[in-house]
Amino acid sequence: MRRWLRRALKAGAVCAALALGGWVALDRWVAATELPPLDVPLSVTVEDRGGRLLRAYTVADGRWRLPVSLAEVDRGYVAQLVAYEDKRFYDHSGVDFLALVRAAWQAAVNGRVVSGASTLTMQVARLLEEGPTGDVGGKIRQIRVALALERRLSKDEILALYLRLAPYGGNLEGVRAASLSWFGKEPRRLTPAEAALLVALPQAPEGRRPDRHHAAAKAARDRVLDRVAEAGALAADEAAAAKVEAVPRATRPFPMLAPHLADRAVAEAPGEGVVRLTLDGHVQARLEDLLRDRARQMDPSLSAAVLVVDHRTGEVVASLGSPDLFDTRRRGFVDMTRAVRSPGSTLKPLIYGLGFEMGLAHPEMMIEDRPMSFGAYAPTNFDNIYRGLVPVRRALQLSLNIPAVAVLDSVGPAHLVARMKRAGAAPQLPPGEAPGLAIGLGGIGVTLRELVALYAAMARGGEAVVLRDRADAPLATGAPVLSPVAAWYIGDILVGAPPPAGAAQKGIAYKTGTSYGHRDAWAVGFDGRHAIGVWIGRPDAAASPGMIGIDMAAPILFEAFGRLKPKPEPLAPPPGEALTVSNPELPAPLRRFRGAGEIILSDHAEPEIAFPPDGARVEIGAGGALVVKVRDGAPPFTWLIDGRPVEAFPWDREVSWMPPGPGFVSISVIDARGDAARARVFVE
Repeated sequence: MRRWLRRALKAGAVCAALALGGWVALDRWVAATELPPLDVPLSVTVEDRGGRLLRAYTVADGRWRLPVSLAEVDRGYVAQLVAYEDKRFYDHSGVDFLALVRAAWQAAVNGRVVSGASTLTMQVARLLEEGPTGDVGGKIRQIRVALALERRLSKDEILALYLRLAPYGGNLEGVRAASLSWFGKEPRRLTPAEAALLVALPQAPEGRRPDRHHAAAKAARDRVLDRVAEAGALAADEAAAAKVEAVPRATRPFPMLAPHLADRAVAEAPGEGVVRLTLDGHVQARLEDLLRDRARQMDPSLSAAVLVVDHRTGEVVASLGSPDLFDTRRRGFVDMTRAVRSPGSTLKPLIYGLGFEMGLAHPEMMIEDRPMSFGAYAPTNFDNIYRGLVPVRRALQLSLNIPAVAVLDSVGPAHLVARMKRAGAAPQLPPGEAPGLAIGLGGIGVTLRELVALYAAMARGGEAVVLRDRADAPLATGAPVLSPVAAWYIGDILVGAPPPAGAAQKGIAYKTGTSYGHRDAWAVGFDGRHAIGVWIGRPDAAASPGMIGIDMAAPILFEAFGRLKPKPEPLAPPPGEALTVSNPELPAPLRRFRGAGEIILSDHAEPEIAFPPDGARVEIGAGGALVVKVRDGAPPFTWLIDGRPVEAFPWDREVSWMPPGPGFVSISVIDARGDAARARVFVE
């Protein structure tokens, strides 16, 4: 008995030593494992301010492998995954030896593989190395790497790797790419049926692809539902209901919102995996739908762009460079928010604002709208109609050209350009050319971004704000573009401009513009919080006859405000220094615009009475009328006979007068500049 006991103890000691030696050897073997790189390349993603995916890019080999964390995945999916794939995941150290023994026994008894023994950690090891699934050598390598991974990483970190690397058919890798592609949504909230399908697909990603093998995909999903229900990870009634849910038959496109801005942001941030922008993805999507819809109603060669800015912060809320990135006829690949174009009449508010700031003008001041020339420059109104003496407010609302150029002549074109630069613009002129009066009507190059930044400054009381696309960019302001009073005057005038036909929104301060040759149609406006700009035209700058801002761009501007918010926010109240009185109550110098320099009329010659000539005797007979005509001068004209006004239309160059009888008559005519002509004739 003692001899047997001594032998048993000796044998036990030998076994223990062998076991210990084996364990030490195994420990050293695992410790010496060279792990594959754990930082696998992930798709670069662009997100909006709230983390919503705007756009993603494939990794270098063309696969969709999006970043995702365990916290960003539905808990029900994780529970199903563990219950189906590796129910002892949280208990083993990388290898489930019980499952290995079971699998080996079943294979020996049945002569074939009945069940697998790969843990989630082993699957991660295979995915990291893209190793084989069936051969013994590959399986041993997976075991070694799995044991090493468990020493290096936490269970949650291992799960996170699986969530990024698991294959789902085609070039889809990771649960986020799969959820977006098969269900069109992030994996934060999945139905039990959706979760089960995502658990089933990695087992045979090509053989179970729902778009190619729909029946196989549904059968695999239902098997997952049955097993997780048996394991208690899902209630039986939930599993039964989930089986009724349809399996998708096609993939969905990945989000591609704000593609122009996303491309630029990624190019400017090399090496960043996640680029977060200031955009609001929901607003961006709504406006992209709007612009695509309106583009269908346009000439197919016309493109369009929209920019929405929060003028309190300078954050770009939405940026649409074209209606469709892939529309080659419209050259949709060109970002027209940054293209340099002629602004048409959209600079007029700044011109008048400078006039207000410099004390040269007031909204209720009267100003002449009549043919004028400014040296060699002789502008005309867009409609070739002249309205005589009008309030500055009305001149801006009607976008009259002559009054705007007259104010710019007093303000100075260089001053206008300097203020544009304060707003962040980089206005472009022909090489070697100094700013001239033509810039007031569009003879200068600006971008939509620059124009919206200018209006944003006017909206925020004249203070410039730097537009920013990146969510991590700090708020930055610039030098004042206008005084607070001048900026308020502009907003008060523009909010009173008649809206385009059929516009539902009210309370938007806006201005339209059409460039020379109908190459660009603009509408830019603001309320108490946002500024929006719309551009329409051909990217190649060719003319589009009949295209004008009020008809084409303005309706889109008002619809954009409608899709941005239920109703516009009110403009700021007037500053205390604002002079809100009628014209007669203004100080005398502000009642009528005179201009800083001499204005030369386009009909520059002084008026001359063409008939009857001075000293003539005119025989008209009893009951006849005296017809008097004037040449040269500039209308409107004031006629006097014997010092008394003659009733006549002031733009006509002849009048008829009934003399009371024969005798000498003194005739006088005064033109718009104040020049006069006189004639004394004898009527018989």
